[in-house]
Amino acid sequence: MTLLDFIKGMDAAQLGEFAADCGTSAGQLKQVAYGNRRANAGLAIAIDRQTKGKVTCEVLRPDIDWQYLRVAAHTSATVNVTARAA
Repeated sequence: MTLLDFIKGMDAAQLGEFAADCGTSAGQLKQVAYGNRRANAGLAIAIDRQTKGKVTCEVLRPDIDWQYLRVAAHTSATVNVTARAA
């Protein structure tokens, strides 16, 4: 799902609340949704989190190797858990 599809049905108050939850403004979200601006990595992650994965980082920023980051984070978490158990 695109960000534009996600926010289309929102009224101004809902969009403002969603934007605040993402740490940005409604105007910035609209700029990203309409393709006039690119979400930075932090905003892409916030949108992914706040939409519960309906709008993914991969859709917002296909130029970033998110899979590498996800695997690296998973590997790091596994190493930390193993180290604590030892």
